[in-house]
Amino acid sequence: MCGIVGAVSERQVSGILLEGLRRLEYRGYDSAGMAIHDGQGIGRLRRIGKVQALADAQDETPISGTLGIAHTRWATHGIPAEHNAHPHMSGDQVAVVHNGIIENFEALKSEMLAKGATFTSETDTEVVAHLIADQIDCGKTLGEALSAVIKRLEGAFALGVIELANPTHLFTARKGSPLVIGVGIGENFIASDQLALLPVTDRFMFLEDGDIACLTREAIQVWNADGAEVQRQVSRFEHSTSAAEKGEYKHFMLKEIFEQPEVMANVLEGRITGDKLLEQCFGTEAGKLFDQTKNVLILACGTSYHSGMVARYWLEEIAGVPCTVEVASEFRYRKSVIPAGTLLLTISQSGETADTLAALRDVQDKVLASLTICNVPGSSLVRESELSLMTHAGPEIGVASTKAFTSQLVALMLTTIALGRRNGLTAEAEAEIVAQLRTLPTLTREILDLDLEIRAMSADFAEKNHALFLGRGALYPIAMEGALKLKEISYIHAEAYPAGELKHGPLALVDKEMPVVTVAPRNDMLDKLKANLQEVRARGGVLYVFAGEETLDSQEGMHVIQLPQVPKWIEPLIYTIPLQLLSYHVAVLKGTDVDQPRNLAKSVTVE
Repeated sequence: MCGIVGAVSERQVSGILLEGLRRLEYRGYDSAGMAIHDGQGIGRLRRIGKVQALADAQDETPISGTLGIAHTRWATHGIPAEHNAHPHMSGDQVAVVHNGIIENFEALKSEMLAKGATFTSETDTEVVAHLIADQIDCGKTLGEALSAVIKRLEGAFALGVIELANPTHLFTARKGSPLVIGVGIGENFIASDQLALLPVTDRFMFLEDGDIACLTREAIQVWNADGAEVQRQVSRFEHSTSAAEKGEYKHFMLKEIFEQPEVMANVLEGRITGDKLLEQCFGTEAGKLFDQTKNVLILACGTSYHSGMVARYWLEEIAGVPCTVEVASEFRYRKSVIPAGTLLLTISQSGETADTLAALRDVQDKVLASLTICNVPGSSLVRESELSLMTHAGPEIGVASTKAFTSQLVALMLTTIALGRRNGLTAEAEAEIVAQLRTLPTLTREILDLDLEIRAMSADFAEKNHALFLGRGALYPIAMEGALKLKEISYIHAEAYPAGELKHGPLALVDKEMPVVTVAPRNDMLDKLKANLQEVRARGGVLYVFAGEETLDSQEGMHVIQLPQVPKWIEPLIYTIPLQLLSYHVAVLKGTDVDQPRNLAKSVTVE
C-alpha cells in the first residue's frame, strides 16, 4: 500500500527521501511526492508514475533542506493524479503524508469548508492538513494540534507532519497502519517499513496504536494515546541489507523463489531437535493454551488464506482438531459463532494486513487465545497476539508472495505437531513428520533445477487469456495459490477448482484455448485425479501436469513435468514451487512488471 518516509537531519534529506521511496516501490503505488523545509519555507514536488519521475523533477527544479517527508500513493480516494498525490498541504503552513483511510473525512471536510478552507484534491488526507492548521491557528503547538486532530479521526492512519513555523521537528502518529522510527546519530527518521531506511540506520523503534512522536536531530519523544510520555524499545534490524537487493537475479520474485531452500531451513532452525518439535518456540505459555484448545479458527487474506486452507487438512488429519478457515475481510462483517476452547490463528506476511488485524481485534475477547504466524517481529499482529511464531523468511520485496507462503506452511506444520501431541499424535508419527520437514531444503533445490524445463513450458501460455488450475486434497489450495500467482503477475485470468468439481461446471470452459494446469503427486488421490484429467482430454483440453515420478508421461494434449517422489505431508510445500516458476516465466514472456504488478500492493493496510 502507500509508503511514508521522513527525515530530520544535519544533512540534506532529499537523497534519503528518494532512496527510501525507491525501497518502498514494492508496496504498490501510482504517484510519489515529497515536501522539504529549507529553513524559510516548505517546498513540494509531486509526480504521477514511478519514483524516478519524482527524482527527475528534483534534478530539474530541486528542493532542499534538512527536514522533509515523502510518500508513494496507492489511490483510494480520488484518481491517480498529481493534485491527489501526497504530501498534502494547508496553504504553506502544514504538510502531511498519510497511509490508511480516514473513514469520516467527508464530515470533517464539510466542517473545514465551512471555516473557509480551500481543498485542492479529492483525497481523505487533505482534511488532516487543514484540521491541524486550524488547531495551530487557535494557538496550539504542532504537537498539541496533532494530538487533538487524531482523536477526531475514524479509520486507520500513519501520519508524518511538518510545519512552516518549526523547521527542526518532525511529528508522526499511528493507528492501525504500520510505521517505524529509524534511530540515527544526529538524525532520525520515519518510514512505513524498515527496508526504506536500511541505508541510513539499522536501529528501529516501533510505535503502538495511538502513539504520537516528535523527532529532532538529537532526540525522540513518544506519547501514548492517553498523552503520557512513554519509552519504546529500540531494536536492530535482523537481516542483512543484501536482503533488499536483487543481486544476480532479474527480478526480486525470482530471487525469492530461489531463496526458499534456505528460508525453509531458517523456519526449522532452533524449533526441531532430533526427531521432535521444541514446543517452547511458541512461547512459555503456549503449552497451557494448547492443552485447552478444542478448535482452531484461521483468519487470513490472499496468499495467507491459502496457507490456512492447507493447514486445515493437516490440523484435522494429523492433530484431530476441528478447523475453520475464513477470509478475514468477510469474517469480520458477519455474525459468527465461536465454540469454546477456540484458538484463533492469524496469518500475515507483514503483520499489518488491515482486515486480519481488525478481525483479530473484533474476536480476541471471544477466543481462548490468539496465535499469529508472521514474518515481521515488531508488527501489530505480533504485538497484539498472545502467541507468535516468526517465519524468518527475510524481507520479501516482490508483491506476489513466494517464500513467505512456503515459510508460513512450514510454521503451520509445526503448529499442527504441537496441537497433535494433545490429540493422539504418537512420538513415532511426530518423528516421521519431522524427518519429512528436514528433507525440504534438498527437495526444494531439486525442484528449482527444473527451472529451464518449466520456462520452456511457459511459452505455451504467452498468448492465452484464461487458465484453469486443478488439485485434490491438500493440493487444491496449492492449485488456488498457483492460479493467484498467474493472475497477479501475468494478468491472465486464472481460476482453481478441486479436480472433482470439473463436471459441476468448469468443464464447460474447456477447449484447446484453455490450458489446464494440474498438480498430481503420487498419493492415494492419484487414480481419481487421472480420471478427472481424462475428462479434460476428452473435451479437447490441453493439460500441463506437474506429476510425481513414474505416474504420468507426456503425450498429445498432455505435457508432463515429473517431480521427484515427495513424502505426503510436505507435498503442498514442494508442489507450489513449480507453479511459482511457471507464473514467473509467463509474466516475463508477456512483459509485465513482475515485482510490482498493476493495481496491487504488498502490504494491504486498508480494508
